[in-house]
Amino acid sequence: MCADMPQFPYIQPCLLVLRDRPVQIGWYNEVVSQAHHLKYSAETLAVVILSTPSMFEKTFLPFLQRRCWENIRDPIDECVAHTISSCVSEHFSEQRVDISYDYEMLPSRKPKFLAQTAAHVAGAARYYRLSDIKDPPWGSKKMFGVCIHPQLGGWFAIRALLVWTGVEAGEELQQVAPPDCVGSQEARINLLESFNLRWQDWTYRDIIPTKESYSPRQREYFLTPPAQRAALLKKWGFGPR
Repeated sequence: MCADMPQFPYIQPCLLVLRDRPVQIGWYNEVVSQAHHLKYSAETLAVVILSTPSMFEKTFLPFLQRRCWENIRDPIDECVAHTISSCVSEHFSEQRVDISYDYEMLPSRKPKFLAQTAAHVAGAARYYRLSDIKDPPWGSKKMFGVCIHPQLGGWFAIRALLVWTGVEAGEELQQVAPPDCVGSQEARINLLESFNLRWQDWTYRDIIPTKESYSPRQREYFLTPPAQRAALLKKWGFGPR
């Protein structure tokens, strides 16, 4: 790995990611369409940022206590953006780091990056899609794919992609396939059906035994319609200043 390769001792505690997940841009560009290619050289270093369930209590709620969020469109997105940008500014100020968030869109209305694909090529979580089913029982019905993490199942979120524009990873950074934790065809069918047809009950998140899941308060927040979340936060005592 090249001498200029940045190290990430601050990423995990600052961002509550699962672990460092470096990736070469070429790995991503090889599996997406030309329209979704990222405009960097193939060996450019990037890191996929994932949040664990504990992010809600350890980062999000303290964020609300410290800041005025009355006019914020989405407090979670604002918290993630503030936390990541602050960490990058503090610890990587001498390097150029491009940050793309999972909710950001290009002028063409395409996402800035395909979050689940990025997590898959980084080896963080396996992206299960229709192509993983040998004999799909749904005919021509469109079924969306979903990422599953080997320890957290579906109880995590892909938050951002950080790209170190002047750093090439080199040959020492080897791609590792994400663990196949939903191995049987029956389980994969159940996963895609749960995600596409019964996503509101969140059973797809428990497709495998997990070490951690959302707390009752976090579940209440995300099950509340976005327009009503401000009222819920005020009920919890997180009123705007």
